[in-house]
Amino acid sequence: MTEQRKTTIKYEISFIEPQAHYAEVTLTLNGFETDFLDLKMPVWTPGSYLVREFSRHVEGFHTETSDAASIQHEKISKNTWRIFNNGKNAVVKYRLYGFETSVRTNFIDDSHAFISPAGTFFYVDGLIDHASTVHIDLPGYWTKISTGLPEIEHHTFKAENFDILYDSPFEIGNQDVWTIDCNGIPHEFAMVGGGNYDKDQLTADVQKIVAEETRIWGSNPNDRYVFVTHNYQQAYGGLEHLNSTILASSRNAYQQKLSYNNYLTLVAHEYFHLWNVKRLRPAPLGPFDYEQENYTSLLWIMEGFTSYYDNLITYRCDFRDEEDYLQTLAQEFNLVYNRPGYALQSAGLSSFDTWIKQYRPDENSANTSISYYNKGAILSVALDLKIIAESKGEKRLDDVLKAAYEQFYLKEQRGFEEAEFQALAEEVSGVDLSEIFRAVYANGELDYNKYFNSVGYELIDLLAENKTLSLGIRTANNDTRIIIKGVDRNSSAWKAGLNVNDEIIGINGVRLDPAGRELEQVLQHGELGQIIEILIARDGIIRTIAVPLAYSDKKSIQIRRNTSAKEAEKVLGKLWLKR
Repeated sequence: MTEQRKTTIKYEISFIEPQAHYAEVTLTLNGFETDFLDLKMPVWTPGSYLVREFSRHVEGFHTETSDAASIQHEKISKNTWRIFNNGKNAVVKYRLYGFETSVRTNFIDDSHAFISPAGTFFYVDGLIDHASTVHIDLPGYWTKISTGLPEIEHHTFKAENFDILYDSPFEIGNQDVWTIDCNGIPHEFAMVGGGNYDKDQLTADVQKIVAEETRIWGSNPNDRYVFVTHNYQQAYGGLEHLNSTILASSRNAYQQKLSYNNYLTLVAHEYFHLWNVKRLRPAPLGPFDYEQENYTSLLWIMEGFTSYYDNLITYRCDFRDEEDYLQTLAQEFNLVYNRPGYALQSAGLSSFDTWIKQYRPDENSANTSISYYNKGAILSVALDLKIIAESKGEKRLDDVLKAAYEQFYLKEQRGFEEAEFQALAEEVSGVDLSEIFRAVYANGELDYNKYFNSVGYELIDLLAENKTLSLGIRTANNDTRIIIKGVDRNSSAWKAGLNVNDEIIGINGVRLDPAGRELEQVLQHGELGQIIEILIARDGIIRTIAVPLAYSDKKSIQIRRNTSAKEAEKVLGKLWLKR
């Protein structure tokens, strides 16, 4: 009986033509005593729920033995290459194009390379649990590598399995790097693209965020963590990973209070995911199937809870005052209520349909859908306030999250089902939360004021009595032409037949000027039900459409202290917004 050879999977990335946005990848497969191996590239990346077809960027796929003899291969599906190694060690070489500026896709140029592993590395079919190493052949003009993977040799990093590899991006270049000590845990900060940030201030503020979030969850699972920020002229966003995050910001955002607080909120959001989704997670979100959609109706918990807490944490860290915090919370309500789609799509359905809707917005998306980020946030505040009020301040949502993390991740090491998450939440809080959990799948709205009133606050619509006239359209000035970019469902424009991409030429026989002032005049001085004649060009054809003026149904939600609140309610409100 022959002893089975040890199998190894090794990658090497080099950069011959970064200015043309290419990386070269060499994959060495040793010890596989099989006739053939199927190499698969993921079609999506965890945390960004869209099939992106990363294999479309693979070029020049070539296979050979370790002594450079040719090996036959064939492509058998959109993301699968079969190599006929016949028990021999195999070397696979391919080029990878990357030129998409996002936190979830490869970007390579002569200044730096951002490597998103799901769009870069093949896994061997059936061996997702196999360990691998990645060696970066660092060119002389770059000096630094930032990644959450441990470095086992000079510029060589190890992943215990492909789930870890696909959750560990690489930033390669000349980024500004420094280390922040947070309760004895090193947190590397890597700034790419310059910026007007203050290192000392940023260090102190991130330490506060890490401390507050660790307090909420009870423990920190990290030995080390990496923040990578890509600074652009204009950008905002982030993607969470197991022990790192990739952020996008504007390089001049750090000296203005509003934009800096927004950046800190982004930091708080992505770091909160260290627990909420990367460890505490719904059952379908791991282990992953990297070849197709992984459906769950619970992203309203994973992203919605996180969207509620990110602003709350910046308030608790004293970056925002109460007025500022309440404005940011009210904005979540406005973002939901001012999308006509909120009457059609529930938070649960929004979560489930993220694969076809969230990352593929079109001109009608506002009429058909909502975001589980915003809707989840307002459901989260309802849960928090209900728990605080009915437990007389003894419990709050913090306690539920900590208990769920300890139960499902630390103790049972598994994903949860929705029913058991609700059951645990009710057990920990001692409060019946069924009304809110039912609302997750309902199109109607909860009486959110009931929850705010219970802690001495109120939610009001500043436009409730407003009689502003509206057509229900959104326009943009395109090279002096006024173009319709959105038409609200059931608005007068919707019913009359105005379309997205129509060019508005004139109103009531008067040509529009490039600023569209005639339209504003009609809306300001017209009367309810008045018919206006709108001259449009649609696909080069001129026509007139009669549209009646109607009142706007837009809302402007504000959250403020309830002056008629009872003393006990005010006490609970202080507990809610306790720093």
